[in-house]
Amino acid sequence: MKNALFFLITLLYSTALFSQTNYPPETLAKIKEVETNITGNLLLNDERPNTIAERMAKYKVKGMSIAVIHDHKIAWAKGYGWADEAEKQLVTTETLFEPGSISKTLNAVGILKLAQEKKVDLYTDVNTYLTSWKFPYDSLSKGKKITLANLLSHTAGLSVHGFPGHDIKGPIPTIFQVLDGKSPAVTPAVRSEFEPGLKYQYSGGGTSISQVLLTDITKQAYDVWMYENVLKPIGMVNSTYAQPPAKDKQKLCASAYNSNGKPIANKFHVYPEQAAAGLWMTPSDLCNYIIDLQLAYQGKASKVLNPEMVKLHLTPYNNENAAMGTFIEDHDGVKYFQHSAGNDGFCGIFYGSMEGGDGVVVFLNSEAGRLLSEVINSVAKAYNWKNFYREPQRKKNIAVDEKTIKTYEGIYVYDNSWSGIGKKDNEYHFYNSGTFAKMYFTTPTSFFNEEFAAVKEFIKNDQGKILGYTRMVDGKEFPKATKIENIDTLKLANQKLTEIGWYLFEVKKYPEALAYFKRGTQLYPEDLGMLSNLAHLYLFNNDYKSAMAIYKAHQKDMIRPDYSWEKMMQDDLLYFKEHHNDVKLFDKVFAELKIPKPKE
Repeated sequence: MKNALFFLITLLYSTALFSQTNYPPETLAKIKEVETNITGNLLLNDERPNTIAERMAKYKVKGMSIAVIHDHKIAWAKGYGWADEAEKQLVTTETLFEPGSISKTLNAVGILKLAQEKKVDLYTDVNTYLTSWKFPYDSLSKGKKITLANLLSHTAGLSVHGFPGHDIKGPIPTIFQVLDGKSPAVTPAVRSEFEPGLKYQYSGGGTSISQVLLTDITKQAYDVWMYENVLKPIGMVNSTYAQPPAKDKQKLCASAYNSNGKPIANKFHVYPEQAAAGLWMTPSDLCNYIIDLQLAYQGKASKVLNPEMVKLHLTPYNNENAAMGTFIEDHDGVKYFQHSAGNDGFCGIFYGSMEGGDGVVVFLNSEAGRLLSEVINSVAKAYNWKNFYREPQRKKNIAVDEKTIKTYEGIYVYDNSWSGIGKKDNEYHFYNSGTFAKMYFTTPTSFFNEEFAAVKEFIKNDQGKILGYTRMVDGKEFPKATKIENIDTLKLANQKLTEIGWYLFEVKKYPEALAYFKRGTQLYPEDLGMLSNLAHLYLFNNDYKSAMAIYKAHQKDMIRPDYSWEKMMQDDLLYFKEHHNDVKLFDKVFAELKIPKPKE
């Protein structure tokens, strides 16, 4: 099956190459160099670098679009694979993607334009300008006021990191419902978690406040004002903040796929949080923004911002790398501005050099973000970016029999964190921080991963029982990880127990997941989220009676103001369906409880 997928992607890759290229020989040579030098952080034994087609197959990526900047010009742009697999639509350079948080970058340009026109002050309380909604300060802000500079640089001390989006056919909240955490919004209210200016904390919620502020000031729809005053002047004429896009645009929109290559329901999600996550665009369009800022940084006129605002956009504010709308990376004295992004079924990233006129934009209609960095590293090598390219490590590994690896399966705890070793898609993995990492063994008891720096070695007792593993990074030993043997005595934060439970659910260890949610409800009996998770796992373990006892007992409860237990069940059902879980018993539950099933 994997070989068939690789063959198909190779065919599409070749078709895209034939249909999209009208470049001179030297550019075609560069394209080939980029396309055939894709690696991760390491190469094993005598392994050679992969092609883009091979890497797309590895990560189950349906489609990719890239545009490369050299000498302040778009050197080339290409699409690869499927924009929509079922409809047999190929990715082209005109295909629109919805990668997410890069929306914040252009939103910042819009806010900075208002500042240069003296319509707002970046360092004044945002409530001075907000008229349709006011931020409700409380004691956590310690009397300090939130400014636009705080919002654009993620130093406002606000909650809500990001947004999951909404089914295009389902109820879609207003931006005000999102900010106040009211149904049908599925995220909590955007509120203070600590005083503004204290430290960096990424907040898409904060960006959403700037969206409301912009519409209050301009008296225009957000997408309309942003197109006329930012996107169109800067050259992003094919892009749109409209949510959902207009019908004539939707035929150009890529469909979204999750990390397993499965389609997102109804093609893509809708984001009323337009400023934070709602910009549909092409890599070529975004390159026009990058080039404009690169030239402006060199002293030439920007199409939108004056020199003062360009400097604010490209200079860290109150911390090491977050500027107003971009992140600044220092590669041994050579600076690049960038922003990464991820929505459900999409991801993307851009880089632009501060000097020299190099850059790249890569979008995927997939959540396989690792491919982004690998492609960018290949571009950096081909175009000789200063102090950027990372040479992959060469390492040796050996084969270890499955019987031995199976003894390592389990959950491990260390440093107030945890990891898992298990099997998914017929392959053993090391799991940490949302990443399933392949295990490469150097001895039968020692392994490393491409994604993590630590070399791990298993610890056994005299009887050969696995007790945990050591962690070494560049010769420095870190605290050991201990294998969990008795869940009944385990004490972890509720969030950690929840993470472990859902990890075990994802690898289809339903009885083990149930045990962790049981322990969670013992330690945190008032946590309604934990109780709902327990009920769900009873259902997935075919214990209908126990699941129904919990559902019935809490059916009329409120998870938070304006977000009911019943609404949570509806949202969870949509999630399970979208991720292709068996939900037959949920139909029975909803019927017995007389809860309307959510629209798909």
